[in-house]
Amino acid sequence: MLLHASSVVMDNRAVLLTGPSGAGKSDLALRLIDGGAKLLSDDQTELFLSSGGQLMARPPASIAGLIEVRYIGLMQLPFCGEAPVALHVVLAPEGAGLERLPQPASVNWLGQTVPELRLPSLAASTPAKIRLWLQHGIAQS
Repeated sequence: MLLHASSVVMDNRAVLLTGPSGAGKSDLALRLIDGGAKLLSDDQTELFLSSGGQLMARPPASIAGLIEVRYIGLMQLPFCGEAPVALHVVLAPEGAGLERLPQPASVNWLGQTVPELRLPSLAASTPAKIRLWLQHGIAQS
């Protein structure tokens, strides 16, 4: 399954970044990479099930290792070949109906449920929020 998503690997887990064109997927991926994440794929991510039934992500071969760095051009970076999917981040402009205290959300791909966050794409704290979620999850109320 091909998804319009940029993706990075953090702690050996894939984080998929989706949103409309121009939402800041590549920009957020670049900020996460600058903070220690590894590129998985930019703009398109292929999802598949492992032999054990785990949802996995990998880059399409034609764009593996490439990322668009706006105002600079395409850059070749080290990349991860595949990783299990841990989180889906839907990017939106600041204040675009984002809830301050949202209920837990998820998405289903290939029969597998993936936790989902809706975050402002260009907020300075968005990379930290993703790292915190991966490290600690959310508090159960």
